[in-house]
Amino acid sequence: MTPELADIEAARARLDGVARVTPVYRSETLCNACGREVHLKAENLQRTGSFKVRGAYNRLSMLSEGQRASGVVAASAGNHGQAVAWAAREVGTRARIFMPQDAAMAKVEATRHYGAEVELTGSAIEEALEAAQAYVSETGATLIHPFEDPAIIAGQGTIGLELLERVEGLSTVIIPIGGGGLASGISLALRAVKPDLHVVGVQAAGTLPGGAGYTIADGIAVKKPGDLTMSILERTLDEIVSVTDEEISEAIVLLLERTKLVVEGAGAVGVAALLSGKVGGRGTVVPILSGGNIDATLLISVMRHGLAAAGRYLVLRTRVPDRPGELAKLLTLLARERVNVVEVEHQRETTYVAVGETGVELTLLTRDPAHCDEIVAHLARFGYPAERLS
Repeated sequence: MTPELADIEAARARLDGVARVTPVYRSETLCNACGREVHLKAENLQRTGSFKVRGAYNRLSMLSEGQRASGVVAASAGNHGQAVAWAAREVGTRARIFMPQDAAMAKVEATRHYGAEVELTGSAIEEALEAAQAYVSETGATLIHPFEDPAIIAGQGTIGLELLERVEGLSTVIIPIGGGGLASGISLALRAVKPDLHVVGVQAAGTLPGGAGYTIADGIAVKKPGDLTMSILERTLDEIVSVTDEEISEAIVLLLERTKLVVEGAGAVGVAALLSGKVGGRGTVVPILSGGNIDATLLISVMRHGLAAAGRYLVLRTRVPDRPGELAKLLTLLARERVNVVEVEHQRETTYVAVGETGVELTLLTRDPAHCDEIVAHLARFGYPAERLS
């Protein structure tokens, strides 16, 4: 069942004119941070916003007329569902997608937009997959598995062929691992053509045994790879590392601010592994930015958290006399220091303020950690003791 190089090349022929040959960007910021050449494979710019369309279209293009008449079904946290919905529309069949109840609404709505019927069920992808399998038994639809399918794996492997052709001096490739379809396909292609490459898989620490059971990298929030994919990864990967949500968040912020690329959690894990020093080797390294379908509310939360961690966002609590004009004095003081106040909240009914005082929580835009320290010290000099909340 394991795809070979010929299967990946055949998939590439089917995808010609369908899937985009996504760009590879050199990142000077990451080159300087890591001390080596870093290029980014921008699959976040692929159709439907992720690499998944490669495998989905390759699989659906191989359906018989009878299978197309019966329709297809899939289980997905978002990206696979969007890709199957889009591919089904392209080949002229109907699709039903089962998604976890907490799936990102941006991904749910996009899946519907591409023409699929969507049903939210269960709290995890495993439950959605069980529902999809039951639907197959009831209707005779064809299950399009997100990773345990040779055609899916071969489609994802076309990324490996593109890297080999477009990145001069390629030394290391970093690939996200959820179910393992992407990592299996790319690593098979790389090993077949250039077996001496260093190939690294990256998992989200929150989904591993002993983890929190949650990760912002919902695209790879799978408890473990499948039997087929794991059998491939065991012989094609040099190492597997994991990254925390904190590290993923920092990577998302850096990619958005310095490379102008919007990347979801799963797409940022390779960069997170690089920045945290978990990927060894020398020479040109390419993290796969596997997708960009991040929910807008999560992106806002991640950006605020990332800015706070970088000293660019300061939240603090202080108190002022509960008299007219006192809050204006505090804000005027901050304005003189060229501090931009984003948010102000009064807190009268709190235990940390005395009678005759009112608590004030401020959210401020700052330059760096040193500037944050300066602001706190400046407030203290003028009689406003401040407690930092970020």
